[in-house]
This record gives sequence, structure tokens and C-alpha cells, in this order.
Amino acid sequence: MIKNYLTIFFLAMVPIFELRGAIPVSQILGLPIVPSFIICIVANMIPVPIIYLFARKVLIWGADKPVIGKFFSFCLEKGEKGGKKLQEKAGRGTFIALLLFVGIPLPGTGAWTGTLAASILDMDFKSTVAAVMLGVLLAGMIMMIVSLAGVTIFL
Repeated sequence: MIKNYLTIFFLAMVPIFELRGAIPVSQILGLPIVPSFIICIVANMIPVPIIYLFARKVLIWGADKPVIGKFFSFCLEKGEKGGKKLQEKAGRGTFIALLLFVGIPLPGTGAWTGTLAASILDMDFKSTVAAVMLGVLLAGMIMMIVSLAGVTIFL
């Protein structure tokens, strides 16, 4: 059982997969939904401060390096696109836009991309963490409901 909890914990920390994938996996593994939800939320939030404080600097530094340059450039462009989308849609309501960007579980709109976009937009740290946290909670609830509905369909 601990192995399964560790699996979803680490899956929730992985970019792109995040808790959007970890919560359904928890149900496939037969784990109780509430502890799984909590573990996935915590794991998904752990990288957020690190991403906010360091990711942009590291991506800019590595964008012109031979082996990692293409990947780093891709990540930087993805964050910039996400930031521009947020700014276009939100105007002055960036907090709500970031919350919804992270909270609606679509590919490429999770905590990683949202935090990188917020750092590129120079949102302050507290607002970024609060908006991403609320977005992760929203995405987690949506995925929990979808996962439970999906599991009951097959039972």
C-alpha cells in the first residue's frame, strides 16, 4: 500500500502528468480517494516555490546549451505562451485567470506551467502560490469526481 501511495505522490510531482494523472491512477490502484486526493495535492504543490524562484533563470541559462537547449527553449516558450494567454484573457484579473488556468484540467495547464507563466508575468510570490494552490484544489476536485464516476461505470 505504501508503494502505491509513493507512486501517486511522485506522479503528482511530474510535469504535465501532475495530479490530473495521479488521481485517476490512485483509483486504478484501488486507493481510498480522500487520502489519495490529499497526497496528490501536497505533491503537486511541492515544486511550485522552486519553479517560481528558479525555473525561469535556469531555462534562460540553458536555452543556448548544446544538449539541453531545445528542451529548455520549448519549456520557456510554453511558459511565455501561457503567460501571454493569461494576460490577454485576464487583463487585471490575473489571479483569477491563473487559478482557472491551473484549475481546469486540460493538457499543459497545470501547476508547473501556471507557475512558470506567473513568474514570467512577474506576479508576486504570494499571489502566485495562492492562485496555483486554489487551482490545484479545483483540478483535484474535478479529477476526483471524474475518477469516481469512471470507476463506478466499470464496476
